Amino acid sequence: MNKISFYNDYSYLAHPRILRAFEHANTEEHGTYGQDRYSQMAADLLREKANCDCYVQFISGGTQSNLINISHFLKPYESVISCTTGHIAVNETGAIEATGHKVHTAQSTDGKLTPEHIQTILNAHHGEHMVVPKMVYLSQSTETGSIYTRDELKNISDICKENDLYLYIDGARIASALASPTCDFTLSDIASFCD
Repeated sequence: MNKISFYNDYSYLAHPRILRAFEHANTEEHGTYGQDRYSQMAADLLREKANCDCYVQFISGGTQSNLINISHFLKPYESVISCTTGHIAVNETGAIEATGHKVHTAQSTDGKLTPEHIQTILNAHHGEHMVVPKMVYLSQSTETGSIYTRDELKNISDICKENDLYLYIDGARIASALASPTCDFTLSDIASFCD
């Protein structure tokens, strides 16, 4: 299994081409955040690559994106399933649980959930006085550097559809996963698994 180090998103300097692009963009006036020409171009490119006519909203950071989406999709008595190493379970200082949504975790040696992990948690939460698992959270790439394959994503998507669960894939490191030599899926595949 190939693993990629994600020591810190901010550990390295910007590539010179990125800095040149910023210098060029700095010579133009822009509208409000998300309404400028570059944001619109990025949104169009995401829709094209995902082969999806969807609404794209840029958010200031990953924790805020996860918080907004998860708290929006889940009712107050619903919970989310994650790996023990999942970003929402470890690195977001309790942001998801602060909204009242429990994060159920499954132990994994490679940072990846399986349909069996999901089914085990579903089987354990069935009574009327228990929180109801309603969403499956995946980090792609995972916090341990592993990458879900297309087949693994499809199998998880299938169990989610069978059990009326939302599948939420955190895209903070999706570019790293897509650039991996072991990647066998596209952004369009990801979009199709989550519909």
